[in-house]
Amino acid sequence: MERPAAILLMGPTGAGKSDLAVALGEHLPIEIVSVDSAMVYRGMDIGTAKPGPELRARVPHHLIDLIDPAESYSAARFIADATRAMHEIASRGRIPLLAGGTMLYFRALQAGLARLPPADPGLRARIEERAGSEGWPALHRELCQRDPAAAARIAPGDRQRIQRALEVLELTGQPITAARNEDLRRATAAGDLHLVLAPGRREVLAERLETRFRRMMELGLLDEVYRLHERNDLHAGLPAMRLIGYRQLWACVEGRTSLDEAVGLAIVATRQYARRQLTWLRAEPRARWFDALDPATPDGVAAAAAEWMKSRPVQQ
Repeated sequence: MERPAAILLMGPTGAGKSDLAVALGEHLPIEIVSVDSAMVYRGMDIGTAKPGPELRARVPHHLIDLIDPAESYSAARFIADATRAMHEIASRGRIPLLAGGTMLYFRALQAGLARLPPADPGLRARIEERAGSEGWPALHRELCQRDPAAAARIAPGDRQRIQRALEVLELTGQPITAARNEDLRRATAAGDLHLVLAPGRREVLAERLETRFRRMMELGLLDEVYRLHERNDLHAGLPAMRLIGYRQLWACVEGRTSLDEAVGLAIVATRQYARRQLTWLRAEPRARWFDALDPATPDGVAAAAAEWMKSRPVQQ
């Protein structure tokens, strides 16, 4: 189903996208669609930097607090949910503004999902059996040999993604990277306005990310992780518990690391994630970049959005 054109506000974590999106929504007829694979989880608010009730009350937000942390969320479901939300927004005579940093979701919405084979339960069981005897790091080393590009993006303990990459290799004879690059790196959908918000100096972003994470700790992130751990139906292998910050503090709660070590590891992981996001963004076609540190940026982004909206009829 063809979707309405939209404003895409992309950027690395910690760049200030949520605040800018709300500021735009207070002056332009837009509603915000979250493009964030972490904000979909209920009860995980501090560590995902989820916009608070006061921000969501000022401008309508969509695709936040969709599922329980025990559940999984996929790019395919995001496409369905986002497309539905965009049509609903357009039916009200407003424009969807997609804001976030999950670049795979942005790319999937614009270019479609890679044509990967469906899961094979028998093969997955055999991979699980191997992992039980050899360990997931050993399977990750195998992946390094067979699909180095995928292995470089997958942590040695990320069992779900290691399993899927090996499964695709066995089923197709081709690395998962090749299939994804074929589809997800092709030309983007026409008609959207592509905006990137990022600090002009990378070292400033690194400092901001550390400050932000330490502020999350002050706001009670450790207590949030304790509450999740006390549920007893969650475990470290779930996608929600592998999110940056939660993964490291979960290990601390279970006594596998000290708190100082967990915080340090989370800050490093956040910075690494931001670098990966910037790599994706540099390949984004037709994007207009704005410096998050420039006081003139909000006005510049608002002007670009207003100019684009004047040239676009509202689509239903």
